Amino acid sequence: MNATRPIAVIGAGAFGTALAIQLARRGAVTYLWGRDAATMANLQQSRENLRYLRGCRLPAQLIATADLAEAVADSGDILIATPSPALRETCQRLASPLRSEQGIACASKGLEPATGRFAHEVIAEELGAQRAVAIISGPTFAKELGMGLPTAVTVASPDAAFAKRMAAALHGDGFRAYTSNDIIGVEIGGAAKNVLAIAVGIADGLGLGANTRAAMITRGLSEMARLGAALGAHPQTLMGLSGLGDLVLTCTDNQSRNRRLGILLGEGKTVAEAQALLEGVVEGVRAAPEVRRLAQGLGVQLPLLEMASAVIAGEISPMAAAKRLAERPQRAETNEIRH
Repeated sequence: MNATRPIAVIGAGAFGTALAIQLARRGAVTYLWGRDAATMANLQQSRENLRYLRGCRLPAQLIATADLAEAVADSGDILIATPSPALRETCQRLASPLRSEQGIACASKGLEPATGRFAHEVIAEELGAQRAVAIISGPTFAKELGMGLPTAVTVASPDAAFAKRMAAALHGDGFRAYTSNDIIGVEIGGAAKNVLAIAVGIADGLGLGANTRAAMITRGLSEMARLGAALGAHPQTLMGLSGLGDLVLTCTDNQSRNRRLGILLGEGKTVAEAQALLEGVVEGVRAAPEVRRLAQGLGVQLPLLEMASAVIAGEISPMAAAKRLAERPQRAETNEIRH
């Protein structure tokens, strides 16, 4: 067990609850904060998040609360696990009770709607550029993490000591936490893979087969690498857990809401109809226009991401998008990435 300071996890959805379970499992007194007092009181009493993570018991070290000031005051570092659209508001809530020495780790995946900001940029804008910040990302389904099944993530921060501290708090009991200084590369994987999972799901919904699925995952990885190169990310990062690992997981398993939404689109549902059939947030729908704008602003061609974004926006049908991708000119596979 790690002898570590208390940690507050902000966001009591499936992933926030799973991360809080892991931190408490490793020995840290862990506060899990959610905004609804009645929900958090019920979670504290029942010792289970029946809405988002049914079947995963809360360790004794985990304290569910709706009192943000208490959770922050009693904790060393903070881990934010809200959906990316709620990140800025969450940071604004934290600004008052937060102390200067408290680091912020963030497990939100995606770009901020409307601004296209990365999570670490939002945190710096709201909580100060000098604050220690880390991004946690990797191939993780919340239910499997909550159940204690083997899982691995990357903890990325320009502050090596903070990355090591957060990784140490999480690491153990089948959970592996690797460190990195490439915060941009780790965030690119988290943002792009959800859109690509929708694209792969569309192909499966159209019945295009396993060959197509494998080709799209491979070409999707190439697109992530091109986008990463344009932003100065390390190529190895996109080949790691937060890039290739998360991409494969999200594109190939139906625990992924992004993949399932894509399948429904391929079968003829609208985005609204597909979202109504799925529980929880489908991050790729929100991320698609932001990734698209980011790539266009950088002058980077990302055909799969572009077509997925166009389908989500209702600009083109799934079959027409697949046909357009298939008719693209022949080219060499190598030497695509330019730094």
